[in-house]
Amino acid sequence: MTRALSKATQIDEDILAYKLMGNWDPSIISFHDLVIEENPTDILSKPYPFYLAYAVENEISELGDVKNWSVEHKWDGIRAQVIFREGNVFVWSRGEELVTDKYPEFHRLVDQIPDGTVIDGEILPFPDGAIGTFHDLQTRIGRKTVTKALLNKTPVILKAYDLLEWEGIDIRSLPYDKRRELLESLYDDFCHSRPDQEPIHNITLQLSEKLYFNSWAEVASERTKARQKRSEGLMLKHKDSPYQVGRKKGDWWKWKVDPLTIDAVLTYAMRGHGRRSNLFTDYTFALWDDEHKELVTFAKAYSGLTDAEFKQVDTWIKKNTIERFGPVRSVTPELVFEIAFEGIALSKRHKSGIATRFPRMLRWRRDKKIQEANTLEDLKAMIPYKEK
Repeated sequence: MTRALSKATQIDEDILAYKLMGNWDPSIISFHDLVIEENPTDILSKPYPFYLAYAVENEISELGDVKNWSVEHKWDGIRAQVIFREGNVFVWSRGEELVTDKYPEFHRLVDQIPDGTVIDGEILPFPDGAIGTFHDLQTRIGRKTVTKALLNKTPVILKAYDLLEWEGIDIRSLPYDKRRELLESLYDDFCHSRPDQEPIHNITLQLSEKLYFNSWAEVASERTKARQKRSEGLMLKHKDSPYQVGRKKGDWWKWKVDPLTIDAVLTYAMRGHGRRSNLFTDYTFALWDDEHKELVTFAKAYSGLTDAEFKQVDTWIKKNTIERFGPVRSVTPELVFEIAFEGIALSKRHKSGIATRFPRMLRWRRDKKIQEANTLEDLKAMIPYKEK
């Protein structure tokens, strides 16, 4: 769409992407006001289009000389740009949502970060002076009002990893290494301006560590430490790369850790959405509770199978329904699936006592009987020790 608009209006794609970000209502704003007209007041709070990385597809060594790449951890939070202009702070999520009011911690930075600064980073939960889990962050995401008690229980920080605007100038065309150099200089000045009595765990702005390695084997070794460091894996950025618009191949890559997996039993099913609305494709899975000798639900998943497999499971569900609860059917516990997920945390909101992040079906385990499915204790064993 942006490319087509650029051809039609002769406005640069980059500028158009910038104009189209944010909260605008097509029933209120005209095409001329949104696209054609230049409005300085709109520019005050607007972020830059985010640059997104592609997942590593081949052998990591195919990226060439490792010394041409900067490595950092891929933090598991909310991607955001924090904007400082004319004595104001604006916080934008990657989903193009203005979330300034949800993170009042960043207001304290206004007097310490110079105007004309835009920082790209990750909003992370920081309870007890350490990076928390995404589950911790969810207690902040869904709240319309952030109470003092919640701020004290789950404060957040910004892990800064890029600088997009400096002294009011768009510096995205500069090489990554140069932008990082400016970011590190800004961070050093920020630390020096911080009151000496303020403990390090209260610092709202923190720098994402930039790592360099002499071999891809060393990079792979660092990747194995990701979950220990509360990250999803690694980000690889070419030292000479500009900050581009959208998802572009070549300069930025994400190398996530392999997902956690567990074998679970299908217990409930719902119809899907869109083209799958006539099939039962949204499933609930359970694990064995050894103490009570019963299956306990722990996750829902609706992706990961082929169309042919979904049709086979749908046919089976219709023949093996036990009870109906509105749109939901309970089914005979018979089918086993390998469930993959990105993260795990204790949770009082779930019957199992555990929350998993991004669960999806990895494969249908036709070779396993339900007695061979995993237990809740197996799942709990995957939780980092310090959380138990």
